[in-house]
Amino acid sequence: MNAPNNNHFASIEDIQSRFEMLGYICSRSIATAIYVAYSLGKPILAEGPAGVGKTELAKTAADVLGVPLIRLQCYEGLDDTKALYEWKYGKQLLYTQLLKDKLHDLMDGATGLKESINRLHQYEDIFFSEHFLEPRPLLNAMRQPEGSVLLIDEIDKSDQEFEAMLLEVLSDFQVTVPEIGTITAQRNPFVILTSNNNREVSDALKRRCLHLYIGYPEVELEKRIVRARVPDIPAALNDSLVRFVQNVRELEIKKHPSISETIDWARTLMLLNAETMDEEFIRDTINVILKFEDDIEVANRELENLLPQSEALKDGTNA
Repeated sequence: MNAPNNNHFASIEDIQSRFEMLGYICSRSIATAIYVAYSLGKPILAEGPAGVGKTELAKTAADVLGVPLIRLQCYEGLDDTKALYEWKYGKQLLYTQLLKDKLHDLMDGATGLKESINRLHQYEDIFFSEHFLEPRPLLNAMRQPEGSVLLIDEIDKSDQEFEAMLLEVLSDFQVTVPEIGTITAQRNPFVILTSNNNREVSDALKRRCLHLYIGYPEVELEKRIVRARVPDIPAALNDSLVRFVQNVRELEIKKHPSISETIDWARTLMLLNAETMDEEFIRDTINVILKFEDDIEVANRELENLLPQSEALKDGTNA
């Protein structure tokens, strides 16, 4: 696949550097997957828990490459009219009315039914032309002359029938519109599909894509991510915050806190001018990272064990 806008990724290190400049800290495994997929013209299937940066990965890639990000949000019942194209029926109806108003002039001089029908047939293709075609995300991405990043978000929420149609489109990057003909991509988009593993996607789609699993990051990587998004956070506070969140992820709860929620909590720390991760602050704001009351109750019961050792000592809980 040709690099859109004459831009490209020179190396794995180049990807890490340019993504970091935009605030996205990616591990070497993520950067490697992007480099290989982009260079080989293959889609990426990024799987993992919600909130670990899969969607943000596509947004950042588009910004780095300087091309549009075109997003298709998947859901149950999604079909080709919402993903590929549909006709502008309102505009067709308006033009039909205009034609009706001019019908007398058009039929002037026609002798017999056959000649009248032949005259009307001259205008038949007008209503199914590019003027009346409404491109949806898949077709829109293929029509970008400088290329694009096509984000197919939460593919696991779509139906298997949609997957089959998508597989056909991704194989050739072309769409056949019966009334117009085949439309081929001016420049193949760089495709990133995401999945939260709500269901298994088909083996055929997995074979077509380069697989990338994005899980929760290790402590040091998550600290770098927080620092990139909340640069004013003190190093010691960042360390305490991340270690607490990492401990919470070890609990048996309904929903573990995502990276985006760690960042939100860091911003909350700065907003409230917190200096330490003490019990009072945690109990007052833990709803930023935990979304179920049962999960909050579990965390509160385990609070002494969740606090980083240094903060527990400051709070006197281990005295």
